[in-house]
Amino acid sequence: MSGAAIAALAVALLSAALMGLAIQRGATCMVAAVDEALTQRRFGRAGALAEAAIWVGGLVACAQLSGWFGTMPARYAPTGATVAGGVLLGLGAWVNRACVFGSVARIGNGQWGWLATPVGFFLGCLLPISRAEPSGTQLPFAFPGLVALGFVGLLGWRIVETVRSGAPLKHLWHPHRATLLIAFTFVTTMLAVGAWAYTDALAALARPMTVMNPRFALRGVMVAALFAGAILGGRIAGVARWETPKPAVVLRCLSGGAMMGVGAALVPGSNDGLIMLGLPLLLPHAWVAVTAMALTIAAVIWISTRFQSFARA
Repeated sequence: MSGAAIAALAVALLSAALMGLAIQRGATCMVAAVDEALTQRRFGRAGALAEAAIWVGGLVACAQLSGWFGTMPARYAPTGATVAGGVLLGLGAWVNRACVFGSVARIGNGQWGWLATPVGFFLGCLLPISRAEPSGTQLPFAFPGLVALGFVGLLGWRIVETVRSGAPLKHLWHPHRATLLIAFTFVTTMLAVGAWAYTDALAALARPMTVMNPRFALRGVMVAALFAGAILGGRIAGVARWETPKPAVVLRCLSGGAMMGVGAALVPGSNDGLIMLGLPLLLPHAWVAVTAMALTIAAVIWISTRFQSFARA
């Protein structure tokens, strides 16, 4: 193995571990973000997810200007299956009480019942569903300079804000700022080994293979590093606990994970890849799927809230 390959491997594993730590600290979750917006009229979590996606776009633009960027995610034409996939991703996340990001955070907290989520996701990917064929590879930005310029302005504002806080480390450890580390690690893994999300590794495992692909083996190790980072994050934050899984929780997580797995088969990328890569890179299928996912989560939260109010009346 060459020195460059070893360096890329080290960057990929470190990035995956840091991503897990950041997910645990940021409590990043689409379900929590939509619930916060609907029930509390607050948009802190949604804003953190949106800014993280913007950071991915800005960092990719900077990498493009420098002539150093990895494989871009594939482009898919939006279809009815895209909408159906988004609906299943949203419904599965609601049943699971956390999206794929939120599940990592819960595992980092020692809520072991959520280990059933990736298992269910894998089982959902096993269903014989006709998978979408890519229509091409997404090209970098047409005007990367403009995107990079806007990002530099955002980065400058964040740096000034950090300096003025008087306690830089404490300021950066805030859940919103920790979420931005997810964006950074998404880009570093993309530059090191290509576009990656941990759900992609589970989906790839569900596909038949005649020979072991070294790239797949690497991504499997990266998944382990991601969960290790999340558990370390829970330890650092002092919130890690040993929560014995209850059968009802395991069944719920298994079912929700399976729904998300089927959704990811219909619209490649799942929650994490669609939000962190698809949205900032302006992939049409990602925008359609994420919109369907968010609206589905909002609808089931609204219906469940109304049902609970009716039951109490």
